[in-house]
Amino acid sequence: MGHDHHHGSSKNIKFAFFLNAAFTVFELIGGFYVNSVAIISDAVHDLGDTISLGSSWYLQNKSRQGRNNRFSFGYKRFSLLGALINSLVLIGGSIYVISEAIDRLINPEYSDATGMLVFALVGVAVNGLAAWKLSKGSSMNEKVVSWHLIEDVLGWVAVLIVSIVLHFYETPYLDPALSLLITVFILYNVFKRLKETLFIFLQGVPKEINLEEIEHKIQAIPHIASLHHMHVWSLEGTDHVFTTHIKLEDISKFQQLLDVKRAVKNVLQEYHFDHYTIETELDKESCDLL
Repeated sequence: MGHDHHHGSSKNIKFAFFLNAAFTVFELIGGFYVNSVAIISDAVHDLGDTISLGSSWYLQNKSRQGRNNRFSFGYKRFSLLGALINSLVLIGGSIYVISEAIDRLINPEYSDATGMLVFALVGVAVNGLAAWKLSKGSSMNEKVVSWHLIEDVLGWVAVLIVSIVLHFYETPYLDPALSLLITVFILYNVFKRLKETLFIFLQGVPKEINLEEIEHKIQAIPHIASLHHMHVWSLEGTDHVFTTHIKLEDISKFQQLLDVKRAVKNVLQEYHFDHYTIETELDKESCDLL
């Protein structure tokens, strides 16, 4: 199941990469043709997305490799690296877009409203299709890419609305103003995703995991006195790792020890951890790490 999941992720990102690359070329040519800074800005944004999608595709494939002596947990975190690169490229592209839009506000130029309308319709269709393909992705890599594409759809909807307005009321300021609004919105959400990605990199406890709940369930098992060194982190946003030391009491038979370990594993299986390690310590045994 894990193999199929990562293989599907790679195929989805591959599809989005080629679709985005083709549309970026189309968009760059069209943006200059209709003299729209909003379209040109989105083209630069999409160029960054294309580069990021290419790296995400490569890293997603890399993440499917099994564990070895260099990476004992395997390469799953390489997928997370793709999300980080994607976010940083978007931030850089957005800064460029803001500078271009401000320059156009200072030195206004008129845009071709009809051309903007045509490109907006194509943009909504192309990015909508790519976003739909990635909408069911579960990895952080896919989530970041999917969010970029959803942002593009919203951006093109805004361009569509502006192009319709320009048919009735011609002004050189609406196009760059729209570009600024789209970019600010994109930056807000990119920083949110970047924060999530860095949280995983820093081995924060996944938000769907309740450590207190797990500890309470384990301590309710007979012969368990206490827990310490309990740690949970995520490899790449979907596959989580759990470790703990368990202090036992009143253990007189080996079968009792086996029963306790089985009961603990039953609790942990409720949370679908990708990997877990349980260290047991008997009554008179002390932990070297305390």
